[in-house]
Amino acid sequence: MKISSGTYLMLLLGLSLWLGSCNKRGPGCTDPQANNAVAGATENDGSCTYDQVWLGPAKTMVLDESLSGTSGLISWNGKVWTHNDHLDTRLYGLDTATADIGIEYLLAGVENTDWEDMDEDGEYIYVGDFGNNASGNRTDLHILRIEMASLISDNPAIDTIWFSYSDQTDLSPVQANQTEFDCEAMVVSSTQIYLFSKQWLTGRTTLYSLPKQPGTHVAQKKEVFNVQGLVTGATLRESEKLLVLCGYTGILQPFLYLFYDYAGEDYFTGNKRRVNIQIPFLQVEGITTNDGLIYSPSNESFVLEPASNTPQQLHRFDLSGLLGDYLKGL
Repeated sequence: MKISSGTYLMLLLGLSLWLGSCNKRGPGCTDPQANNAVAGATENDGSCTYDQVWLGPAKTMVLDESLSGTSGLISWNGKVWTHNDHLDTRLYGLDTATADIGIEYLLAGVENTDWEDMDEDGEYIYVGDFGNNASGNRTDLHILRIEMASLISDNPAIDTIWFSYSDQTDLSPVQANQTEFDCEAMVVSSTQIYLFSKQWLTGRTTLYSLPKQPGTHVAQKKEVFNVQGLVTGATLRESEKLLVLCGYTGILQPFLYLFYDYAGEDYFTGNKRRVNIQIPFLQVEGITTNDGLIYSPSNESFVLEPASNTPQQLHRFDLSGLLGDYLKGL
């Protein structure tokens, strides 16, 4: 059968379009682990979707009873550091192998209304007194900034970053755990402080930014993401564009949320992958990592008789199977 030149050209055009769709250049899902990865895509457009993942801890360590309210976590100076979420104004340095308390620093002259998270930038440690779930209308939200060198010399130099939310215009009190302006998660980049709200009504988190300098500021609303739960902690690997949030659902099912390969500091524009933790009734509060592969979340003491009586604990999770290829490719 003789093929006309017109038909031949149409066949070539169809083949070219088909090959182009198989080897797309430009925006698309660039993560090979995703179930909708696009071969040849050169620009991550944030469209990746993933199969559900459940993961158990590689190790779990019970914390000292004095840390029943453990909340924020950082890795610094060879230890994991934490604090309690109420009254206690000490920072506790934990042995990374045993989780035993190795050192304590008292922050004199400050109060702990509701310390919920901490982070560091190599020069300062930042402690967020911004828990706001009691009535949702605190007017004294702030972050303590502690100079690391002064802390080591046991003479902490502390100043304060005060803030309010740009979109909270009504400060009328609400019932406990009924606010969208609670916050328990914070990261510090080279330029900004970023807050992730704990939204009790919608299960979303809002990203806010504010300056790192002491003074009074307005935390600017940037993005909203539906985590389908309550965000309670965060840890950032800035140079690797890798953010991990931790939290739990309304039935205390804990989870991690991985955000990576995003544009600039727009954390929700890249890959977004949820990891469900295989431990029920766990009130996860903080998270930290040394290398972006092994993560240590903590949980505070939780008693729900007769269903659960969970002590304060520090866990270790190996996420190298999920993040190893990404980090190797940087």
